Amino acid sequence: MFLRQLSIINYKNLAQVELELSPKINCFVGNNGMGKTNLLDAVYYLSFCRSYTNPIDTQIIKHDADVCMLQGKYEFENQGEEEIYCGLRRRQKKQFKRNKKEYDKLSDHIGFIPLVMISPADIEIIQGGSEERRKFMDIAISQFDKEYIQALIRYNNALQQRNAILKMDDNEIDFTLLELWEEQMVRDGELVFEKRDVFVKKFIPIFDEFYKKISLSNENVTFDYISQLRDNNFAEILRQNRRRDIAIGHTTTGIHRDELEMLLDGFPIKKVGSQGQNKTYFVSMKLAQFHYLLKTGKRTPILLLDDIFDRLDTNRVEEIVKLVSSDEFGQIFISDTNRESFDKILERINNSFHIYSVKDGEINRIDIQL
Repeated sequence: MFLRQLSIINYKNLAQVELELSPKINCFVGNNGMGKTNLLDAVYYLSFCRSYTNPIDTQIIKHDADVCMLQGKYEFENQGEEEIYCGLRRRQKKQFKRNKKEYDKLSDHIGFIPLVMISPADIEIIQGGSEERRKFMDIAISQFDKEYIQALIRYNNALQQRNAILKMDDNEIDFTLLELWEEQMVRDGELVFEKRDVFVKKFIPIFDEFYKKISLSNENVTFDYISQLRDNNFAEILRQNRRRDIAIGHTTTGIHRDELEMLLDGFPIKKVGSQGQNKTYFVSMKLAQFHYLLKTGKRTPILLLDDIFDRLDTNRVEEIVKLVSSDEFGQIFISDTNRESFDKILERINNSFHIYSVKDGEINRIDIQL
């Protein structure tokens, strides 16, 4: 599977873009702030129905426009062409269509076009709050497990409803309704916990292998998945904490408080890791996610590499180049300010490639001499 044709209108600073893309390597070079990341983000949007960097849809519409449009034409092996369309208009519900038919639920689209993006913003997986690490697990699992994403959606809805009840005055609380939402949380929360637990156990050795390849070291990296559900009956601890939750107005127990502790040689990497180790850590996580999706899902994911070579030493860059140049990877989008990074990759690749210049939101294909 690969994205053959991409059309963009008014996506951030990209006023109008029409691209015919290579099925293998697509490189975008230009200074910072020119639109390289926005281009990759548009490709991400067509897979996930949302931006990688901005959760507010209206903020991705070009500031002087009222409408934004994305359209991608994908080639599938033994399946022909699939067209994905997204239309955004201020103060209106967005449209998301597959072959001109609108989705009933956006969640139905997740996983249809598997994709992994690696970006400098991924440092937040390590340095940010626990919600960033839960999001990593959720995005990874949701792309190959429909049962997981539906359970997660139902759980989050039940959590929202329970929290709304908890904020009421004591004499207004309907405890029968509260118990019904708790039952929903327990059913779906236990399923999400079990699937996260299985995923992490299978993911650790894959991640460790990628980290060692990139870092050229014997540093020990692993995860510790921490959940209140591991050694407790979820229904029971919800009941036990009910009075405290009413007093503070929100739910203190559940999978929405899970943590994925990231360890380097037995210590939290956010405390002991160097800048290079941190970047190697999250790049290895994302490449391991790609490999996991490749082996678990139905098709090869698209890989987006957004300005990841900066602040990595030459050896680590070289190892990443070796990895992404292998036959295991399908279509790849790479953005960078440095042509040398592209030249090193392209020297290793016999398959087709396109290279584009990006300046002030305009994208033009250029010839390259290696």
